[in-house]
Amino acid sequence: MDLEVKICGLNSSSALAAAVEGGVRYVGLVFYPQSPRYLSVADAAALAADVPANVTKVGLFVDADDATIGDVIAGCPLDLLQFHGVEDPERVRSARATFGLPVMKAIRLAGPDDLAQARDYVGAADRLLFDAKPPAAMTTALPGGNALAFDWQLLEGTSWPLPWMLSGGLDAGNLAEAVATTGAQAVDVSSGVEDRPGHKVPELVSAFLAAATKL
Repeated sequence: MDLEVKICGLNSSSALAAAVEGGVRYVGLVFYPQSPRYLSVADAAALAADVPANVTKVGLFVDADDATIGDVIAGCPLDLLQFHGVEDPERVRSARATFGLPVMKAIRLAGPDDLAQARDYVGAADRLLFDAKPPAAMTTALPGGNALAFDWQLLEGTSWPLPWMLSGGLDAGNLAEAVATTGAQAVDVSSGVEDRPGHKVPELVSAFLAAATKL
């Protein structure tokens, strides 16, 4: 199995170098100011300059307007937009048309009802990303990157007419089980390769990618 890996929230040249050396397929750059992984456009552009042409540059946005996204793209060319807020299918369609880029929509899961809502994005998004929905009691939760996993059995035996990624609480130790349960062919990791929020550890990045090559 050729498991595709996205490392999200990269913000240092050392972590990026470990990701590229390990065979990463997607690198995620976060443009959500409240995130500890946030990058300014200038810093993102400097980092993106070292991303090889065969690696997809993903910009993560949370309920951003066209002006915000346009400013980012003007300063830091991207290959894929990731929407991690409450953007509805029409917003996804609009962004695809406006920017001429594919869009991956994050779907936060806690139960079957959340999964059913993902079907609304079929035909609107180019990809889906399944992440964990934080509990209501977690008042400091971010839209993503909370080191939380959902019940992977929600995805067991499901099929989707568009590519999708598995995210939420993944690390090198649980990756094999997560992939075996869900059948994921692409995964996204952020907090699972950090020693604290926003600080990627190159050795953890390398370990995650090495675990992925065994699947």
